[in-house]
Amino acid sequence: MHALVEQATEHWVYLAPLLSDPHSEAEYDARVEALDEILDLVGDDETHPLAGLANRLGDIIESYDEAHRPMPEVSGNEVLRYLMQEHGIAQSELPEIGAQSVVSEVLSGRRKLNWRQICELSERFGIATDSFKEPREKLRVLT
Repeated sequence: MHALVEQATEHWVYLAPLLSDPHSEAEYDARVEALDEILDLVGDDETHPLAGLANRLGDIIESYDEAHRPMPEVSGNEVLRYLMQEHGIAQSELPEIGAQSVVSEVLSGRRKLNWRQICELSERFGIATDSFKEPREKLRVLT
């Protein structure tokens, strides 16, 4: 074990900046850039020597994002509306949901997306199914 500690000591000066929590946007950007470089090297090889470093760096970046860049709570229909606008898609161009009338009901909030629709939209737009998750309703405290 002594040799491992010696190696860690020798290389820590190079690894510490990657493994410490970022305290500014510049430090965050540096972690993201480093992760991109590491992922280019690692690719899909989970046995690559740097795969563990990539995972840990991803966790550090995710933690910073959650603390400093929280995702706004929006409804599934708001996400869909945004995606349609960004991709220039009309209501009639969403076979994943159904007929134009069904899309209209979803966009107006009269109908919720079902699991099949969410999965197909997620695949089409390359985003996580959680993107369409409805925000939690705030609980009222009864007194």
